Amino acid sequence: MKKSLVGMLTLSAMTMAMGSAFAQEAPAMSAAEKEQAKKIYFERCAGCHGVLRKGATGKNLEPHWTKKDKDGNVTEGGTLNLGQNRLEKIIAYGTDGGMVNFDDILTKEEIALMSKYIQNTPDIPPEYSLKEMMDSWKVIVPVKDRPTKQMNKINLKNLFSVTLRDTGEVALIDGDTKEIRNIVKTGYAVHISRLSKSGRYVYVIGRDGRLSLIDLWLEKPAVVAEMKMGFDARSVDTSKFKGFEDKYAIAGSYWPPQYVIMEGDTLKPIKVVSTRGMTVDGEYHPEPRVASIVSSEIKPEWVVNIKETGQILLVDYSDVENLKTTTIASAKFLHDGGWDASKRYFLVAANASNKVAAVDTKEGKLAALIDTAKIPHPGRGANFFHPKFGPVWATGHLGADVVTLISTPSADPKNAKFKQYNWKVVQELKHVPGNLFVKTHPVSKHFWADAPQNPDKTLAESVAVWDMADLSKPKAILNVAKDSGLPETKATKRAVHPEYSADGKEVWISLWGGKTDPSAIVVYDDATLKVKKVITDPKMITPTGKFNVYNTQHDIY
Repeated sequence: MKKSLVGMLTLSAMTMAMGSAFAQEAPAMSAAEKEQAKKIYFERCAGCHGVLRKGATGKNLEPHWTKKDKDGNVTEGGTLNLGQNRLEKIIAYGTDGGMVNFDDILTKEEIALMSKYIQNTPDIPPEYSLKEMMDSWKVIVPVKDRPTKQMNKINLKNLFSVTLRDTGEVALIDGDTKEIRNIVKTGYAVHISRLSKSGRYVYVIGRDGRLSLIDLWLEKPAVVAEMKMGFDARSVDTSKFKGFEDKYAIAGSYWPPQYVIMEGDTLKPIKVVSTRGMTVDGEYHPEPRVASIVSSEIKPEWVVNIKETGQILLVDYSDVENLKTTTIASAKFLHDGGWDASKRYFLVAANASNKVAAVDTKEGKLAALIDTAKIPHPGRGANFFHPKFGPVWATGHLGADVVTLISTPSADPKNAKFKQYNWKVVQELKHVPGNLFVKTHPVSKHFWADAPQNPDKTLAESVAVWDMADLSKPKAILNVAKDSGLPETKATKRAVHPEYSADGKEVWISLWGGKTDPSAIVVYDDATLKVKKVITDPKMITPTGKFNVYNTQHDIY
């Protein structure tokens, strides 16, 4: 049985061992090895463990955790230090806390290299200024030269923006015909695609900090502006409040820890705001990353979630030059989240604290802080009407074998009887650890959950589907890899990110294989759970997130 990294790295008096206990030198590395390891760490590890390796969703990987002390394995406080051999096993085989196995992603040599790297002191990356953003800013098609109406015949409501993770591209796939309309070059490993209020523009942000603006009205949709806003990033959104539609965009970075406000149709940088500061525990943190951003439609505000500090910022963009921000304390370490069905409350996972924070954006304050199972990871979450508890919002978990359902308020007088349950965990659906995304749709009777981070190959290649009339157990476990008809390989083809078509009748699931393995998107009929189409193409490499234009534009999940 694989031991959990969480179990092996229990918090204790590690700081007491920082002196003589760590006199042992870190493993020696050449300059070339360090550069190779830095690249792998950025691409595969920094998102969970942090650029400075201080931990968040993943554990702290600074040298005082990872390398053995001079006398053996145990520090004065009784905590196990890992050392080279144990680190290699953890990286290779993963953990039951949600860390994926890398034995089919990295070579044995690369695993050994990464084990050495994380025993060495992390490098501090450079800062990135407004001037550097301006220098990187490019308008490829000026606004005056863009069309004044849609110049193609694509049903844009049912277009999907699909991340091709390892090639640094986005595939725009027609949801009606299942044809790739264009593959556009973007940043590396695009984390999300977000739609402008009008539905015309797609904003995509890569983990290398490159932000691209795609105009869907062009005869062949393509990038019309781009800007690099840092070295590592995850989040972007636009202004959606009446009178500000498409006027501004905002993007947040992991490094440097800051966010930038831009012109919505050109990406010209206007203002940069640092997020460094104090945590909810009253301690200074040098790397408080911007984890997620959503845009309110009831106020001219963005909800900006700062991972390491546990602070939720309501940023009022009605006067960008004199920015007003409301700071709401919640819990560490904030990650992804989404709106409840009313679009008044925003729910976000404080995943390493095993909590979900709910913000009342109308009142501008914390509505609730809800205890959940281990490491909630909702993506945007999912909203539906529970037959017993009324409106609920759902999150899966990286580190627990459940899907958590939380009761949410309703303004409808017919739902007054459910008020007693509000902000309580009302049910936990039996699932498996390693879930990243859950999804449903207002017209669907089904609820879907993946498990791509589970170390078991079969589980990682499958999704679970519940009938919402009977949530006692999954209605079906679908092995997406087998359903795809792709040849069997040693490497895991991770089934990830269920996404509905605009009409709620289809569910698209990515099969995320290795760079050299064939990948696919498997399209299921939501009513019958039968395969309708397997989308493959030699150019479609490592597909992950898929964002339906209409559902993303209107926050339907």
